[in-house]
Amino acid sequence: MTSAGLVDRYGRVATDLRVSLTDRCNLRCSYCMPPEGLPWLPNSEVLTDDEVIRLVRVAVERLGVREVRFTGGEPLIRPGLTKIVAASAELAPRPQLSLTTNGIGLERLARPLREAGLDRVNISLDTLDSERFERLTHRRRHHDVLAGLTAAVAAGLTPVKINSVLLRSINDDEAPALLRFALAHGYELRFIEQMPLDAQHAWDRATMITAAEILAALQAEFTLLPDPAKRGGAPAETWLVDGASGLDGRPAKVGVIGSVTRPFCGDCDRTRLTADGQVRNCLFATDESDLRSALRGGADDDEIARRWRAAMWGKRAGHGIDDAKFLQPARPMSAIGG
Repeated sequence: MTSAGLVDRYGRVATDLRVSLTDRCNLRCSYCMPPEGLPWLPNSEVLTDDEVIRLVRVAVERLGVREVRFTGGEPLIRPGLTKIVAASAELAPRPQLSLTTNGIGLERLARPLREAGLDRVNISLDTLDSERFERLTHRRRHHDVLAGLTAAVAAGLTPVKINSVLLRSINDDEAPALLRFALAHGYELRFIEQMPLDAQHAWDRATMITAAEILAALQAEFTLLPDPAKRGGAPAETWLVDGASGLDGRPAKVGVIGSVTRPFCGDCDRTRLTADGQVRNCLFATDESDLRSALRGGADDDEIARRWRAAMWGKRAGHGIDDAKFLQPARPMSAIGG
C-alpha cells in the first residue's frame, strides 16, 4: 500500500472528496426516501463542525484531495455550513469547493456562501411543473428551488449545474424542456440515471430511464456534438449543444451520468465521508471505515490519514450493479451523500 495519496489496488487516485454534512432533508423525493421520512442520525453521532473541518484539512494537506463537495441530505440545513466552507477555503493548497443542494434556502444563503469561499453549486431540479414537483418531493417548494437557481447566478456561484432524475410515467417527457430551460438561463444540465439508493429498495432496472433513452429524447430536438474536452474522472459524459452558448460565451453543454448503464468506475477519483464520520470508498459500498471513533479517541492526523488510505486501498474494481450478487447499500443516498 502506498504512503502517499488515496490510492487503491487498481491504481486509481482519489482527489475528489464528497462530504455529507447531514442525513436530514426538507424534501421527500420518491427516489430517495418515503413521504414520512427516515429515522435521522442522533446529533451525538454527527460530526461537529470542527471535526468536519479537521477531516477536510487532513484530506487536503496530507492525502492530495483537490476538490471538496459538500452534500447531504440537504447541506443548506446544516447551521455551521458557512463556517465549514470558510475554513476549507483557507486551506493550502486551496481546494475547489462546491455544494450539491435542492436549492431550498439558497436564495438567502447564496451570497454568504460565496463570500465564505464557495466556488459553485449543483442544484437538483427534476421538473419544470410545480404539480409534478409536489408529486415527486411531497412538498410545495418548487418556487424556492427556482429562486435558489437565480440567486446562485447572481452571487457568482457559477457554473450553476442542474441535476435531473427522470422517472418513468412521471417526468420522463421533460428532457427537452429541461434543456431548453437550462439553455435560456445559462445553467449546465446534467441528467442522472436513477440509482439503487432509495430507502424503500424499490429501484427496478426495468423501469429506470436509461442514458440511451435520455439522449434519444434530446437528439430528437437538438443537435448534440461530441465534447472534445477530456472527461477525466468526471461522472458525466457531455455533449455540446449546437448553436447554443453559456453565460461565459463558450458552447453550451449537456451531460448524462449513466451510473448504471454506462459505469465509469475505472476512472473514479472520489472518496466519501458520511455525516457520522465514516469513509465510503464507493457510492455503492456495503462496508465503511470509521474515522469518527479515531477522532474522538485522540488519534493524531497521521493516524487519521493512515486509516483513510487503508479504507481506499480496499476499493473494489467496480460497483457491480450488473452482478447477480449485487446488494444495494443499507444506507440510502440521503445518508451517504452524493
